[in-house]
Amino acid sequence: MQANGQPEEKTSFLGGRWSQLVIGIICMGLVANLQYSWTLFVEPMQAKHHWGIAAIQVAFSIFIVVETWLVPIEGWLVDRFGPRPVVAGGAICVGLSWIMYSYAETLAVLYTAAVIAGVGAGCVYGTCVGNALKWFPDKRGLAAGLTAAGFGAGAAITVIPIANMIRGSGYEAAFFNFGIVQGVAIFILALLLVKPRTPKGVTVSRRNLATKVDYTSGQMVRTPVFWVIYVCFVAVAAGGLMATAQIGPIAKDYGIASMPMTLFGATLPLLTMTLSIDNLCNGFTRPLCGFVSDKIGRENAMFIIFLGEGLAMLGLMHFGQNPYMFVFFAAMTFLCWGEIFSIFPALCADTFGSKNAASNAGTLYTAKGTASLLVPLASVLAVGGHWDRVFIAAAVISIAAAIAAKFVLAPMRRRWIESVNSNEGQASVSRSVAMGAPASE
Repeated sequence: MQANGQPEEKTSFLGGRWSQLVIGIICMGLVANLQYSWTLFVEPMQAKHHWGIAAIQVAFSIFIVVETWLVPIEGWLVDRFGPRPVVAGGAICVGLSWIMYSYAETLAVLYTAAVIAGVGAGCVYGTCVGNALKWFPDKRGLAAGLTAAGFGAGAAITVIPIANMIRGSGYEAAFFNFGIVQGVAIFILALLLVKPRTPKGVTVSRRNLATKVDYTSGQMVRTPVFWVIYVCFVAVAAGGLMATAQIGPIAKDYGIASMPMTLFGATLPLLTMTLSIDNLCNGFTRPLCGFVSDKIGRENAMFIIFLGEGLAMLGLMHFGQNPYMFVFFAAMTFLCWGEIFSIFPALCADTFGSKNAASNAGTLYTAKGTASLLVPLASVLAVGGHWDRVFIAAAVISIAAAIAAKFVLAPMRRRWIESVNSNEGQASVSRSVAMGAPASE
């Protein structure tokens, strides 16, 4: 029995918040191949259809745009109807899109499948991150980080089986078979999801101010503090993308891409070794930095990490022609970049409440799409092999974001939340008095 005399709410094992988090992580892993395994299919499709690599890659761009920009809508559906129908719908889209890829004989069908894949990925991604934020108000950074890390882990596990099936049975069979497996698995897991409940007895760290008021996305975007958060997200995402998207061309221009590298007993071309390590760092940093932000505060963590990213890119510029330094500083760049997918969703929920966390985080997530529009700037800056311009621009953006997070966003968000909470407290007292109840209730 609880202290108020009401019976304690019993929760099944699968309905507990840690079980729900694990289910979300698995769903993220199953949907990750839509993005991270795409590169395995490009050359086989080109060999069969001769559409041109650029035309085929348009499908990937369509997928990213749809997956990113529709997350606010999908998040709104989650907040209104719960996670189960949204993830189930996403599962159907995931399976259908891969089956369509397997049968695509024209670019029109390929692009249509990409749209459906983007809808499916957004349904799963937005729901799982939103659920993590709602279930773990006391550990938002860690929960969002673990969920976001699952998005990369799934591809790491399945990339070899997919590659083997492409070689043995053709890319069409890989699309068809893995599409069915992934779609069915996500659909079954969707049936296990329950609408998040506010956990009892949990407290938010004093390092992370949290609002007592729940804002809708429409209300959120009308606040100045949201746009400061959004600009910081765009800046760090753009700076990281500008540098990380060019790792391959940079290594080739430095003349070290094919150099054999031996690490932990494995010998691989330097570029392959670098990308493998970078992906591990990109996944590992999400729960790590989310956990750190839970302990020392969001803006404090942002200041340290964004500053680290800027310094890592400057290190890559100055020392990158040394193969070992190239691997090290590239890894550090990824280590300081991937955390944006854990800290920013947690910061958003801290600032605008848990009730609409899925749609609010989804609205903020569009910053990734905005940042991607700035990536071509790197190619313009690098004309003639001037990669130093790319590194300097990306480093300046990241360092500026670090300073803004610590000295602009932190005090601004503190003043805003304290004002909102104070006003909410006064309103609560007025409501209590009007109802004839003690103000302390």
